[in-house]
Amino acid sequence: MLSQHFLFFFAMLGAFMGLGLSSFLWWRAKGEPTQRWLSLLVLAVGVRTGKSVVFHFWPDIPRIALQHGLSACFLIGPCLYFLIRSTQGNTPAASRVDRWHLTALIIITVAVNLFLPYTGNDVLWRNLITPGINYAWLAYLLLATVEVYRHRSRLARSPSGPLLLGALVGIWLIWTAYYTAGYTSYIVGALSFTFVLVSSVLVYLRLRSGKAAIEPYQDRRIPTDEAATQLQALAELMARERLHLDPGLTLPRLARRMGVPQTRLSQVLNADNQTSFKQYLTQLRVAEAKSLLLQVPMKPLEIVATEAGFQSMSTFHSAFKKHEGITPAAFRSRRSDSGNAFQHS
Repeated sequence: MLSQHFLFFFAMLGAFMGLGLSSFLWWRAKGEPTQRWLSLLVLAVGVRTGKSVVFHFWPDIPRIALQHGLSACFLIGPCLYFLIRSTQGNTPAASRVDRWHLTALIIITVAVNLFLPYTGNDVLWRNLITPGINYAWLAYLLLATVEVYRHRSRLARSPSGPLLLGALVGIWLIWTAYYTAGYTSYIVGALSFTFVLVSSVLVYLRLRSGKAAIEPYQDRRIPTDEAATQLQALAELMARERLHLDPGLTLPRLARRMGVPQTRLSQVLNADNQTSFKQYLTQLRVAEAKSLLLQVPMKPLEIVATEAGFQSMSTFHSAFKKHEGITPAAFRSRRSDSGNAFQHS
């Protein structure tokens, strides 16, 4: 009896942790697509494994609970696939093909749940829909694996590379555990999710505490090719996630996001990019402000400053004048006059 209690606890631990972690990730995402897809992926696996645990210990649960769990299972593969896809583009918005893809998935999920509920269609769900869900999950796993392989060189120098590889390997492990449950036990799938989730959290905490085997800062110049790779990864991260628009962005936060020590990131910027972290952010924010100043209809300067990531008008004004040699208002006026002169010539 005691062993059953322990089995239930460890199997259900992953489901509860998944629900909590997905909520936290969604809250921290602030509209960033990659983190939102990661949040949805953890949520889908958490719901699916929670259903597995409940069904293992109480086989007579209402069929609607099984239906919700299997629907979440259907979405695991797509969430993983779009998590990886979200890191491949240069803009945060989904492509037109991806939007149609998502729309089709939502329509299929809603239609099956509304018109073919588990209650009253038990045989159909057991013999057709459930196997179809498992193989659809496998198909998306293969698609995700192909995406990772195609972009392996880019991911190797990207800070999100370890995250994506970990997510891919973890979902493969969970799918395999469920697929081979007939030879082991149905509860192994839920236990595998607990193992993957706890391992991921421990690795994350270890990285944050600085105890992982990351190369320490040393008083020497970073090799040119290595520094160039890190600067390129930084540029891609900023272009993709536009972190510089967050007025509260700090060097430690950016270093954690890239997965490198803060001293190393500072060294790369200072020694190899000839700029400080503050100057680097200011350059990106001024470039953003210049783009906003040229938009039509014109936005008030206070709105431009806020949207470009500046904490105050005074900071915006002084930084812009230092970089461009003129005030934001004069920059806008000069460009407007140039545009009008071109039109009348």
